[in-house]
Amino acid sequence: MIFFVQHERPLLTAFCVRVSSFLSLGGRSQSAVFNTDALVRVGLQSGKEKEERRGRRGSSGGDDTGQEDREEERATNPSSIIMTTAADTYDVIVIGAGISGLSAAKLLKSHGLNPVVLEARDRVGGRTFTVQNKESKWVDLGGAYVGPTQNRILRLAREYDVKTYKVNEKENLVHYVNGKSYPFKGSFPPFWNPLVLLDFNNLWRTMDQMGKEIPREAPWRAPHAEEWDKMSMQQLFEKICWTRTVRRFATLFINVNVTSEPHEVSALWFLWYVKQCGGTMRIFSTTNGGQERKFVGGSGQISQCMAKELGDRVKLQSAVYSIDQTGELVAVETLSKHIYKAKYVIIATPPGLNLKMHFNPELPPLRNQLIHRVPMGSVIKCMVYYKENFWRKKGYCGSMVIEEEGAPIGLTLDDTKPDGTVPAIMGFILARKCRKLCDLTKEERLKRICEIYSKVLCSEEALHPVHYEEKNWCEEEYSGGCYTAYFPPGILTQFGRVLREPVGRLYFAGTETASEWSGYMEGAVQAGERAAREVMCVMGKIPQSQIWQSEPPCEEVPAFPFITTFWERNLPSVKGLIRFSGASALLCALSVAGIVAYKKGLCPRCR
Repeated sequence: MIFFVQHERPLLTAFCVRVSSFLSLGGRSQSAVFNTDALVRVGLQSGKEKEERRGRRGSSGGDDTGQEDREEERATNPSSIIMTTAADTYDVIVIGAGISGLSAAKLLKSHGLNPVVLEARDRVGGRTFTVQNKESKWVDLGGAYVGPTQNRILRLAREYDVKTYKVNEKENLVHYVNGKSYPFKGSFPPFWNPLVLLDFNNLWRTMDQMGKEIPREAPWRAPHAEEWDKMSMQQLFEKICWTRTVRRFATLFINVNVTSEPHEVSALWFLWYVKQCGGTMRIFSTTNGGQERKFVGGSGQISQCMAKELGDRVKLQSAVYSIDQTGELVAVETLSKHIYKAKYVIIATPPGLNLKMHFNPELPPLRNQLIHRVPMGSVIKCMVYYKENFWRKKGYCGSMVIEEEGAPIGLTLDDTKPDGTVPAIMGFILARKCRKLCDLTKEERLKRICEIYSKVLCSEEALHPVHYEEKNWCEEEYSGGCYTAYFPPGILTQFGRVLREPVGRLYFAGTETASEWSGYMEGAVQAGERAAREVMCVMGKIPQSQIWQSEPPCEEVPAFPFITTFWERNLPSVKGLIRFSGASALLCALSVAGIVAYKKGLCPRCR
């Protein structure tokens, strides 16, 4: 089979010979399909036309020069012309081989569809990342924790026979504040100052009450959505917190849960985030909360098992450059110039990573603006390994809540293996501290971490680690940060409704689009499976009523309700106490004045 195109240039002749040779030598002759647009450009575009186009491009000052250069390269360099084979055509293309993308592909495959998963990295897992070495056996450098009500990720673990174990909290936790360590039990440290106790109780009660007004699936529809979205969490704390102690702890609460600062996040978004994780107690607790358990062998096994099930449908080192919906099939091109085609595409990446992709036609205005406005959190996850589990010998479980501006770490958990080997403490460098310490060397960070552990645990042994692992997620090109994207003030009510709204034949997954445990592995599974069902619905395989599905509770990891006492429900806030005290004082003063006036005969007597 030979193509004949009349043209004065010998370049095209050479190209035709190469095509003829390829097809005659047993190439993919039955399925080879050429990029005919590029071929026509080679045959018809004269040098003069190219110069005119370059002149127009230069005078326009547009941002599409990179795209035009790539098109020009294809027009003038036959070796760059891409051949798409029938083997590269699928039912659905999934972009991103994290838990969300793999969950989507797994569900599609189970319904008889033919998906392909394109992953930019040389590994699967996305924001989960398990490393194996002789010093730590295995260590989760990314998402690791799972707990009650996270039933979808637990279902996958059960399917792949990945066991869980409880994070140790048998001994005392430690609250470090004002240079002193205070052992405690439970989810939150106790406060003995009566005013602080009232303020602390009112903070959690108010946040949970406000969260009840916010719909999980559509927080922008909350009755006070506009008002709360204009407010940052810092402004909300200034309204409801009366003591410096509680404001400081509230800041740490934001840092730990969304790796950002109170002034950076919308009050509406954060209140929704806490609500869809089950409330303030569920999201912050270890026991009976979001950090109760880890996976034996690491969370990365979940993605690896799904990838193994999908086989060669998972394409690593396949970063997506462009997505073209103008043809009969959606064409997805990778940086390596490979083109995949499918009826539908599921994008399972953080929203901001959409900026790395070129869309044709362009994204709708609100979607395009959304992806410019949702930054990622900032965190470095640090694991310090010791020869012995010295903190347990001192009566501590390894959980530390550290409130000191100079301390690099805000929260720690015991990271010792379930069989008691490889003693370790996991700690987070969060938000502003992460940004400050990014420029330090790994050794300098380790030194500062060990110093604060030594102070908090009152132990010289903390200064002598035997191994150290860390992961700075801010430098990860295909994540951009961790744990999740957050919404600054004013964004959710204006742009939030397009977060998971399809664009033509493009559908959106990723933990940010979840309505339960968004930001966690659980949310990633929910979002991936929901996007897959959206595609199956439009293909006529399932009814629309089946797109959103609840998950049966996991019997192996039961969820228990958090019971609030009568006093926790009814104690006044500091503001309420002041008002009550003021009113009581006024009544007492009026009563005393009345009695004095009566005795002195200043009041007319009733007859």
